[in-house]
Amino acid sequence: MGTRVSYPEEVKLKAIEMRLAGVPVKKVLEDLNIRNHSQLKTWMKWYRNGELHRLAQPVGKQYTFGKGPQYESETAKLQAENRYLKQQIDVFKKVQGVGKEVAPKVVIQLVEELHDNMTIGDICKHLGVSRSTYYRWKAQVTEETEKEKRDQGIGKLCKEHKYRLGYRKIAALYSGACEKTVQRVMQKYGWQCRVKVKKRKRTGQPAHVAPNLLDRDFAASKPLEKLVTDITYLPFGQSMMYLSSILDLYNGEIVAQTIGFTQDTDFVLDTLSQLPELPEGCMLHSDQGSVYTSYAYQKAVKEKRITMSMSRKGTPADNSPIESFHSSLKSETFYLDEIYRTTNAHVIQIVEEYIKYYNNIRIQTKLNSQSPVQYRQLAA
Repeated sequence: MGTRVSYPEEVKLKAIEMRLAGVPVKKVLEDLNIRNHSQLKTWMKWYRNGELHRLAQPVGKQYTFGKGPQYESETAKLQAENRYLKQQIDVFKKVQGVGKEVAPKVVIQLVEELHDNMTIGDICKHLGVSRSTYYRWKAQVTEETEKEKRDQGIGKLCKEHKYRLGYRKIAALYSGACEKTVQRVMQKYGWQCRVKVKKRKRTGQPAHVAPNLLDRDFAASKPLEKLVTDITYLPFGQSMMYLSSILDLYNGEIVAQTIGFTQDTDFVLDTLSQLPELPEGCMLHSDQGSVYTSYAYQKAVKEKRITMSMSRKGTPADNSPIESFHSSLKSETFYLDEIYRTTNAHVIQIVEEYIKYYNNIRIQTKLNSQSPVQYRQLAA
């Protein structure tokens, strides 16, 4: 039997964020050094069910059979149940036409997915569909649509040729669709040619990988002596957004931040350019992301006479202060207020207001119950 692995809460949250952003499962497992895809599947299930508290649950810790989680009071239990029901209703609201005209297949799919948690009658009631209509639709939805027939025809050809052919040859053999359509279908189902797979060099390959000089020594004796940086996903707006921030380990203050829609090299360079004048020997620690190992970023760091340090691959704990800040930001704003979908402008406002609050008002025990800015000013 293999050894059970315990993952920190920040690793689980980052994995969830990456999946919400559309990052493939394989890349999430590789980047965060997660052993099994089933663990990621479990975390995603907890997220969808509104059970974020379970991410902090230690390995092997199980609730008493049949009783579920314990609550401090009956009020807390009711609040948790209300949050869960609200999340279920939010799922229904995402379906186009709820309350007016709902596609039969969408209703059938939702009932199948949510039947473990809710009765068929309750699900139909939320969707504004009678139970008899649901069962009638379920009986009728046996005929395949033209698209499904097309997809199956393309898949049959791919299988017959043992996935040796690319989309151009499959399109030549299948007269019912153009090349672009065939390519899209093959990509959707993973039917691409498995012979002579094209080798593509990843953009932003490391120009220089720095050693882990910080080595989890997060104590600093003066401002701007040790800095840590990272990027986090903001999957709460109309489109995916990202936050790049730099934190001063001396007092936990966010000294630079950028919100953008693309996490490329220019994105992190913008954050780097916001840094004030730095003392000699300043160290900047990051992970081994392609934006941080890119030639342009390494060059900018050297021009500022900063000593670069990098985490070991797949070890977020090496950069835990900035990971913890990003976790606090989301837990104390979006998750606390149950904001899972809003406008991009509102996301930016929430993040900027929280960083201002975090730096100037939010006290920290390790800073003698002072805010980061207060601690720095009094020390000066």
